[in-house]
Amino acid sequence: MSETWVSALAQGRADLERASTAQKVADMLRERVLDGELAPGLRLSEEAIGGALGVSRNTLREAFRLLTRDRLLVHEHSRGVFVRRPGGEDVRDLYAARRVIECGALQNWPAVGDDRRAAVRTPVEEASAHGARRDWAKVGAANIRFHRGIVGLAGSHRLSEESDRLFAELMLAFRVVSDPERLHMAYLPLNREIVELLSSGDVDGATTRLREYFDLAESDLVAQLEQR
Repeated sequence: MSETWVSALAQGRADLERASTAQKVADMLRERVLDGELAPGLRLSEEAIGGALGVSRNTLREAFRLLTRDRLLVHEHSRGVFVRRPGGEDVRDLYAARRVIECGALQNWPAVGDDRRAAVRTPVEEASAHGARRDWAKVGAANIRFHRGIVGLAGSHRLSEESDRLFAELMLAFRVVSDPERLHMAYLPLNREIVELLSSGDVDGATTRLREYFDLAESDLVAQLEQR
């Protein structure tokens, strides 16, 4: 049997190592988006980020390419790379995906352990504490963790990875709106209600409430984005 294909693979080793590092850089930047640290419209400096992480320009550009594919960044000719500003159609598509993923994941609540249940409950408590301090960026980040916890009920790494891409894009939409207090304040009690329904064993009720939550959140967020 010919082994020439193995030799051909070896020639791509350097590209593979660079791609692996680029994925790690992309994951780090995505987490910054999820934490609310990268604002829509922000120009990303290759020099600053590459210097901070100690990676080459080629590796960083590959990370930017991955995040552009995920709709988190946009390249503007002769201007550079910027954090993307999602619009109303983006939000409608995001919520269509979330209804399928999260409402399905909730059905696993009766079968999961305490650690996965805590990943749903704890962010709701954190969001309430941040809301009391009127730190709406942290409320938004805690809200994302709540929904990451819901997806985690499915026990699927693939779903969690895909949902993180959706949540990062959604977080950018949150950052665009002019009134984050109005956006988040309405959903703190809804999150608590969903957790209470789950804790009481009413999974179907929690699922129905989550669908209603998504309908309200989508409509509100789209309206705010389209006013800008």
